[in-house]
Amino acid sequence: MSNAPSNDAAAFCADLVRARDFRTYAASLFVSPEARRAWLALAAFNAEVAHVRDHVSQPLPGEIRLQWWRDVLTGEGQGSRGEAEANPVAAELLRAITHHNLPIETFVRLIDAHVFDVYDDPMPDMAALEAHCRDTSAALYGLRAKVLGLKSPEAVRIAEHAGIAEGLVDVMLAMPRHAARRQLYLPGDLMNLHGVIAEEFFLRQASQPLREALAHLRREAASQLQQAIAMLASAPLSARAAFLPLAVIGKNLTRLESSEPFAPPLLSRLGILWTTWRAASAKPFKA
Repeated sequence: MSNAPSNDAAAFCADLVRARDFRTYAASLFVSPEARRAWLALAAFNAEVAHVRDHVSQPLPGEIRLQWWRDVLTGEGQGSRGEAEANPVAAELLRAITHHNLPIETFVRLIDAHVFDVYDDPMPDMAALEAHCRDTSAALYGLRAKVLGLKSPEAVRIAEHAGIAEGLVDVMLAMPRHAARRQLYLPGDLMNLHGVIAEEFFLRQASQPLREALAHLRREAASQLQQAIAMLASAPLSARAAFLPLAVIGKNLTRLESSEPFAPPLLSRLGILWTTWRAASAKPFKA
């Protein structure tokens, strides 16, 4: 039997991740070919579910897309597995799940978390935002670690800190897009604490209260990042690769300190590659 269809699906996922999630693509270059294939399948799946809002104008079609992924993963729904075979991302994801014994429930929680994205409800508080980060970004760190054979409680704790740091930084990087959609990922309790007015946020007004709220959010992201890096210092060397994207997160966090709120400093692809390579080569791990 030819492996051509399987190889085509793997190539499709690699191209998708290279285009939509270059940070993860760069990190995948530093693991074995089999692990890399699974990582790219995970990242391609995430690109599909995390950006559903980009492809729909109403919540219902977004919910339907997310439900399709639930059906594929749980084996429920009419023809879901057959449809998966024709979808290169789904086919590669199911292969990764089978080869690496990845937990279906983690993927389902990730999908459920992204239901929030298709609506315009504001993020109520910091606890809710961190929970969202745990079910999305942290879940992906944990899955990548499992692909590398890292299943210890310590790896889970590192993944949680890493995922929250990444999620908070990504919220700040995505502010222009969120404001244009009238979406509020800034936690409500943080906005109230600093006196941020939602309508001013939607109008992209870089008020002093907003700057103070973002400084607060950066401090929390930095704390989570430092905890993850401190734990990595005593973790097995094999754990480093799973958390390579933290190097880019750290670089982005530093650049956010001196940037305008609605003009986030996005690293170039060359910058991402260089930062990731330096982190892969550094002893101990640095971000």
